[in-house]
This record gives sequence, structure tokens and C-alpha cells, in this order.
Amino acid sequence: MRYVTCRPGTTALVLDSPHSGTWYPEDFRHACDLATLRRAEDTHVEKLYDFAPALGVAWIEAHFPRSYLDANRDLTELDVSLLADPWPDPVVDGPKVRLGKGLVWRLTDDGVPLYDRLLTAEEVRLRIERCWRPYHEAVAQAIDAAHRRHGHVIHINCHSMPAVAGSHATEFPGMVHPDFVIGDRDGTTADPALTRWIAGFLEQRGYSVSINHPYKGVELVRRYGRPAGQRHSIQLEINRRLYMDEATLELHAGYERLKPHLRELVEALLALDPRGLHDD
Repeated sequence: MRYVTCRPGTTALVLDSPHSGTWYPEDFRHACDLATLRRAEDTHVEKLYDFAPALGVAWIEAHFPRSYLDANRDLTELDVSLLADPWPDPVVDGPKVRLGKGLVWRLTDDGVPLYDRLLTAEEVRLRIERCWRPYHEAVAQAIDAAHRRHGHVIHINCHSMPAVAGSHATEFPGMVHPDFVIGDRDGTTADPALTRWIAGFLEQRGYSVSINHPYKGVELVRRYGRPAGQRHSIQLEINRRLYMDEATLELHAGYERLKPHLRELVEALLALDPRGLHDD
């Protein structure tokens, strides 16, 4: 099994799914049961966007689960309390680490411990080399290639979220989520006019939308979004209740309604030049 799939594109649009992986490597050796662990996945996100490569959209997808190694974290966001031996590189005790959701997860969204053991520094190093670096290299290369071709790039970082936030999911436990949350880190990773354009597109189709709350976007938009240089990175969260049963992980009838709207959104973004958008 490959850890990462990258399908190059020909357009100015790049999509990536860092959290929909369902391949659990043998060296994971987690303590909690797999059913509990699987609720951490952005399950089926890769299916929602499987039309994208045929439209010339670059597509990057992680096959490893986010709980094994979270590609949407900086390498400094490591919870050293998980380690049996010293970590030689700098670390930062940020909010995700305190929630148990750093580079390597300590807890699930509901606060269930993943491990009954300490990990070695070498284990974590191997996960970084096999998962994090190839994933980020693929995203960076796709964004650079799209920008060279077109002079601008729109990068959509594709995610899903539970209908109700768990106790350790975000800093807003118990929050009932809208249909979509669009994150641009308060306008620092994408032109706010583009963010509002996407919000308006979804609202016109009957969806409830929030911007930058409770998800502003994390490492994969922070690292690659440079709106002043026409590199626009947006995190797009979809409420799982729209398309799947959160208990069984099975798709339901809502999937057939949602997916065509996502295709319409992607096609509209392909026809859009963000340089022509202006704030009202």
C-alpha cells in the first residue's frame, strides 16, 4: 500500500484530502479498538471528490489514518508526553497538542487514549518520513505547478466534521456544526472575497455556512496559502451528517444530493479567476 497518492492536474485548482485514509499500518499498535479509532477519519471524503482528476484538478490523498500521523500539523506540534525517549527537534505546546491531537494523536475526539504504551522517537521519525514529508511534498509540488501554469492557484484542503463536536475535537466541545465551515485563517491564507464567494455559492444551494468558526484551517493552508502572491488556500469542512451515518460509517441518500453540488462548486472554481474578485 502506498502512503500517499498524487494525481497531477492541468488546471489552477488543487484539492487534497489528508484525513480520509483507512489503511492502518501494522506498526500502529494502538490500544483502543478500531471502531473507535475509525470515527477519527474524514470517512468517504475521497469519494465525494472522486470526479476531480477527470476535470484536470490535481488530487492528493493520504491513505494512512490521521490518528497515526496527522499531515495537517506542523512538525513542531508533537506531544512529547507520548515518547519514551527524548525528541531532538523543537516542539511547541499549542492548542491541538493540549487537546491530544498533535502530530501524533494521544486522544480521540472523545478523549479515549490511543495507546497503552510510549512510542519511541524512531517510530515517530519513521512516520514523518513515510507520511508527512511525501504528503507535503506532493501538495507543494501541485500548488507550484498550478501557479506556474496559470499565474494563480486555488487550493482546497478537503475535510469532514462530526455533526456535534466531541469533548476533545476542538476548543468548542458540544458545538452543533453547520453544514459547511470554510477556513482561511482570518483572511491570511486566501483572499476573503474568494472565501465569501464559496460561502455564497453553498448558501444559494440551501446549506448553512460558517467562516473561520470553529475551524480556521491548520497547517496545510497556513503553510501554502499566500494570497498576495495569488496562492489561495482554503480549508473546507463538510458536516458528515449530510452524507453518512456517523455510527456505522455507511453512506446514506444525502450523498447523492451533496456530491453533484460539490462537482458544481469545483467546476465553478475552475471557471473563476480570483484576481477578478473584489470586496463589496
